[in-house]
Amino acid sequence: MIEEIRIRDLGVISESTLPLGPGLSVVSGETGAGKTMVVTAVGLLLGNRADAGAVRNGAKNASAEATLTLPQGHPALQRALEAGADIDEFDGGAQLILARTVSADGRSRAHVGGRSAPIGVLNELGEALVAVHGQSDQIRLKNPSAQREALDKFAAEANKGFSAKLASYRGVFNRWRAVQAELAELRSASRERLREADSLTTALAEIDAVAPLEAEDELLKAQAVKLGNVEELRKATLGAHEALSAADYGDGVDAAGLVDTAKRLVESVADADEELTQTTKRLSEVGYLLADIARDLASYATSLDSDGPGRLSEVEDRRGELAVLVRKYAPTIDEVIEWADTARVRLTELSDDSGRIESLEAEELAALAELGVLAAEVSAMRRKAADKLAKAVSAELKALAMPDAKLVIEINTAERSIHGEDDIAFLLAPHAGASPRPLGKGASGGELSRVMLALEVVLAAVDPVPTFVFDEVDSGVGGKAAVEIGRRLAMLAEHVQVLVVTHLPQVAAFADQHILVTKSSVSKNSTGITTSNVRLLTYEERVVELARMLAGQEDSATAQAHAKELLAQGARSQK
Repeated sequence: MIEEIRIRDLGVISESTLPLGPGLSVVSGETGAGKTMVVTAVGLLLGNRADAGAVRNGAKNASAEATLTLPQGHPALQRALEAGADIDEFDGGAQLILARTVSADGRSRAHVGGRSAPIGVLNELGEALVAVHGQSDQIRLKNPSAQREALDKFAAEANKGFSAKLASYRGVFNRWRAVQAELAELRSASRERLREADSLTTALAEIDAVAPLEAEDELLKAQAVKLGNVEELRKATLGAHEALSAADYGDGVDAAGLVDTAKRLVESVADADEELTQTTKRLSEVGYLLADIARDLASYATSLDSDGPGRLSEVEDRRGELAVLVRKYAPTIDEVIEWADTARVRLTELSDDSGRIESLEAEELAALAELGVLAAEVSAMRRKAADKLAKAVSAELKALAMPDAKLVIEINTAERSIHGEDDIAFLLAPHAGASPRPLGKGASGGELSRVMLALEVVLAAVDPVPTFVFDEVDSGVGGKAAVEIGRRLAMLAEHVQVLVVTHLPQVAAFADQHILVTKSSVSKNSTGITTSNVRLLTYEERVVELARMLAGQEDSATAQAHAKELLAQGARSQK
C-alpha cells in the first residue's frame, strides 16, 4: 500500500505530504483547492503523460513522490529490481519509493527506488500497484485481457473446478501447438531433409566399403615405416645376434661365451669366500638373459623374411583408402568412425519422416478433439460465472443511484488461444432501454466511476490490487445513494487500500483517514498567488469539515451535530 505521497509545486499545491494508511482515506476541500492534484500526482507516479501546465506558476518543475510498502514476492518488487531499484527490505515486506518530476518546459523524469528509470517502468509497476478510477481516467478493467482475467478469477472462486479445467485446457493447447510446430518443420524442410538423407547414405556406403578399424591409420603408419626399413632391421638384428651368441663373431669370442667364462672363474673360487656365491648366481642370470635376447633377435630377423616386398604395397594401398575418408569426414580414423555412428542415427531419424508425420497428424487430431471438449467446458463455466458476476454488479449499481443500469458480460466464440475460445467483453447499459456498450462509452465520468466501484466491490476478494483511487465517484448523487457509496467504499477498503476524492459528507463519514486540502491567496508584487495545503484531520476537525460539506456552515451547531451523527453511522457500519 501507499504509506504517503509527497507533492511539490503541482498545480496550486506548493509543498504537501499526504499521510495515508490502510483502509479508506478521503480527500476533501473547497472547489478549486486542488483536490484533483492528488489524483494527478498519483497519475504521474503511474507513468501517465506529463503536462507542463500542471507545474505551479513560477516554479521550475513539479514533483510527486510516493513511499509504498509491499509484501515479499510482490511482482512489482521484482520488476523494480530489474530496473535497478534500491529496495529496503524488512521482515515480511519491503519498501519502495517512486518519484516523478515534470519541468516547466514539459520534460519529465522518473525514479524507481532512487534510480533513474524509463517512464514506461512506472506504467508497468502501476498496473500491479494502483487502480485509478477518475472522471476521465478509468484505467482498470477496460482492457479485454483484464476483463477476461477478472472473470476467470471470479469463476475460480465460484467454481472450485474451474482453475483445474482451465489448466488442463492450457496443457493440451501447448501440446497441440508443439505438435503443429514440429509438423510444420517436417513438412517445410522435407526437400532439405531428403537431400541430407541422400548425402548421408552415400557417405556411409563409402565408409562401410572401406570398413575402417579403430586406430588403424596409426597402426598402418607404423607398419609402413617398418616395412620400408626391412634390410636395415635384418642387418642390425642379425649383427646383434652374432655379437651375443655367434662363435665366429670378431676374434671368435661372443658375449654369451665371455659371461660363461667369467661365471666359471668365479665359481671355481666361490668355496673360499661365501660372498662370491651370489656373484656366481647373478652371472648365471645374465647368461640366461643373453641367451633369451639372442633367440628373440633371431626370431625377429626370421619374421622379416615372411613379410616380403608385397606386404608394403598392401599397407600403402590401405593407407590410401583411409586417407580418403580422413580427408572427407574427420581428422582421424577414430573420428571418422564416430561421425559414421552419428550419421546412422540421423539417417534413421530422416528415414522415419513419413511415419513421424503420420503419428504427429494423428496426435494433432486427438489434441484438437480434446481441446474442443475442454474449451466448451471452460466456456460453460465462464458463462455461468459471468451471469453471476453481472447480476451481483447490477445489484450494486442499484444501490449506487443507478437503478436501471445493468452490467452485461458478453461471451462470444473467438479464435482459439491459450486462454480458450471465448471473446469476453464487459458492457454497460446505463439506462432502461439503452443498448449495452463497452465500458467507458455511453456513461458519464461519475457513472463510470460508480460502475467501477461496483465491479471492484464484487471482485475485491478475488482480484485485488493493493491500492484503489476514486475521483468524484459520488458525482451527481446525494442522500441515501451517497451513503451507499460510502458504505461500499468502506467494504472495498476491508480488502485493499482506498483513496477517494469526494465532496459528499456521507462518503467522507466512512473514512479511516480524512485529508483536507485548503487554499489561500497571498500577494506577491501586487500579484495574487493561490496556494494549497494538505493535512490529516483529527476527529474534531473532521466534525467541522463535514459540517462545512453539509451546509457550508462549519460553525453551525446543528451542522456539527449532523456531522457527528454521520461519523457515528459510518463507524457503526464498519463494525
